[in-house]
Amino acid sequence: MNRDKLDFRNEKIGRLFKSLFFPTLVAMVFNSVLNICDGMFVGHGVGPDGLAAINIVAPFFLLTVGIGLMFGFGASVIGSIRLSENNVKAARIIMTQAYIAGAVIFAVIIAVTLLFTDEILRLLGSSDRLLDLARDYLVWLLPGFFFYYLQSVGMMLVRLDGSPKYAMSVQVVAAVLNIFLDWLMVFPLEMGIKGASIATSFSCVVGGSMVMVYFIFLSDKLKFYRLKRSWKSFKLTMRNVGYMTKIGMATFLQEIAMGGMMVTGNYMFMRYLGEAGVAAFSVGCYLFPIMFSISNAVAQSAQPIISFNYGAKEMDRVAKALRIALTTSVLCGGLISAAMWLGAPALSFVFLPEGSEAFAIASHGLPILGICSLFFAVNVTLIGYYQSIEKVVVSTLYSLLRGIIFVIPTFILLPLVFGDTGLWLAIPAAEILTMIIIITVFRISRHQAIAG
Repeated sequence: MNRDKLDFRNEKIGRLFKSLFFPTLVAMVFNSVLNICDGMFVGHGVGPDGLAAINIVAPFFLLTVGIGLMFGFGASVIGSIRLSENNVKAARIIMTQAYIAGAVIFAVIIAVTLLFTDEILRLLGSSDRLLDLARDYLVWLLPGFFFYYLQSVGMMLVRLDGSPKYAMSVQVVAAVLNIFLDWLMVFPLEMGIKGASIATSFSCVVGGSMVMVYFIFLSDKLKFYRLKRSWKSFKLTMRNVGYMTKIGMATFLQEIAMGGMMVTGNYMFMRYLGEAGVAAFSVGCYLFPIMFSISNAVAQSAQPIISFNYGAKEMDRVAKALRIALTTSVLCGGLISAAMWLGAPALSFVFLPEGSEAFAIASHGLPILGICSLFFAVNVTLIGYYQSIEKVVVSTLYSLLRGIIFVIPTFILLPLVFGDTGLWLAIPAAEILTMIIIITVFRISRHQAIAG
């Protein structure tokens, strides 16, 4: 196939980043459009309760994405370093081990979910009124989880293999198919929230299958490797899986943090504003993945460049890649913040009927939530940088700060001070506090390195 012929060792950093970033960004934008269309179809075809029910299930879906990105990021970092050492066999073994580990994990997740569906949904904040809708959405979504894992891991490794445009095509095809099936099943077929869930599952199967086709028939260096069936091989697999998990833990925590943010937000919005508040918050939760996707496009594009050159001991190239990534993240984050400030009523109308209580709450809150985009983009980029150079503890700590340690107290405390507005301020406050700490520590460590 016609590859992009990326030379991570010698090509100019700016050109490398551009070659990776634009296909990745296009794919992420299509996924973001998918999220918006999904919410629009459910919001207008099922109603605000349908949106609220999906928001209850969303943290569970983020768990799937988080596990996929954790192994994908971990495998890609280790694989990049092994390829910089010309050790192709080790890179293939890492990829194979990542997929085997995911298969086992998702078999357990799906089985437990089927056994304890209602208990899990109540734990995620579902009320009795939303339970049937949330159950319909979750149960029909389960078959797609495994294939979405294949796609999530594959996106990172396909780019590393030198085919960012193929990675883009996987996500674009899956997103367009999902949008069409969403419309078909929610409106003409009148299948409601169950139809939206089936549409998502089927598109996940298609995306995951395209990744498998690539690695079996089309890949260059990264192919599946037959592992030995021995105790020594099993121990090696467990060790490598553990190391992949450590490196990718920060990315996993970022997804889990979004899930934790949604669960905490669901509880707090339900407490202060009822089901209409949860429906309004769900609009923000549909838009928040746009921030994450675009910011993650920056981090994922910089990762193979940084990891490869870190493994090759080319630290000047690592520093240049970080500067380009940070500049891009500031630009993207600022544009998203401006869009949410200026377009709050229009964005609310996409998901909710104009004049409804949920529409009024969302129109008021989205400009406030939009403050976080710039800070979020910088945080994700810096956390991705630390992951790319194997700084496991630092990247994990920063992910915990922004996703759990700061966001839960801000959700609890700020409404006491600012009322309903404080509900929307919680996430921006957590991102700002995290960015202050990350940049302060980064500047101190760089000053110490120069002085030393």
